[in-house]
Amino acid sequence: MAQFEGRPLPRPDEEVFDQGLGFDLDTLLSRRGLLRAVGAGALGLGLTACGSSSSSSDDSVVETTTSASTSTTEIPDETAGPYPGDGSNGPNVLAESGIVRSDITSSFGDASGTAEGVPMTLTLTIKDLANDGAAFAGVAVYVWHCTRSGEYSMYSTGITDENYLRGVQIADSAGQVKFTSIFPACYSGRWPHIHFEVYPDQASTTSASNAIATSQVAMPKSDCDTVYATTGYEASVKNLAQVTLATDNVFSDDSGVSQLATVTGSVSAGYAASLTAGVDTTTTPSGGGAPPSGR
Repeated sequence: MAQFEGRPLPRPDEEVFDQGLGFDLDTLLSRRGLLRAVGAGALGLGLTACGSSSSSSDDSVVETTTSASTSTTEIPDETAGPYPGDGSNGPNVLAESGIVRSDITSSFGDASGTAEGVPMTLTLTIKDLANDGAAFAGVAVYVWHCTRSGEYSMYSTGITDENYLRGVQIADSAGQVKFTSIFPACYSGRWPHIHFEVYPDQASTTSASNAIATSQVAMPKSDCDTVYATTGYEASVKNLAQVTLATDNVFSDDSGVSQLATVTGSVSAGYAASLTAGVDTTTTPSGGGAPPSGR
């Protein structure tokens, strides 16, 4: 018996489309039912797929957010040392016109000396912890450090008339300040470091008592070893061998974990050092002043 889609043909001697209205209606209804079944299945699979995709997307967002979330801790308050040049111990370079500058390798004003050494830029990013760690735009940051022979301008014999390796920058909208300088030496008794003070604004720098944070940046040993193998840093090799971050009189409390700079570069191309410093204006500053011993 002739059949079509499993059903016997009413008119086996005729073509399928000549089987009559009743047969055609049964065929149409049968195919609609199949389409509905297929459609429902496809919809279910689609919803399942969408649900899976949505879940994966949500997990991805959560994971990305979690991995991108970082917290900035308050930078430890440290001594300003005996050679701050901020008026708290002798001369005050902050009162001199020209102190606000990005390149601190040369002296300014009536002085004309230039500090020799391996080139280095220092970028500090200041975070406002009292404002959920937002960029601390507008604060003034005063930076100073020693020469490649371990001396400080304005204080050390022979360079009391110089004021190089000292400067102030005003933080931009990202809370950043950047200085062009040289890689600091390691002098006896101290780990290689850079001093800095943070002030509410440029006008506040007239008095060291206005500083809202005083701290130091520690330099990584591997970079120090490389730089100190160059001309002019000879004394630093012996001095560095006699101190560690764990024994330094400033960084020893936590081995400088939150003050260690990230450094890239080379002797030939110069180095770039950077550090993020959290400043909390709701706490009372405890840094500044000279240390009990050392520098």
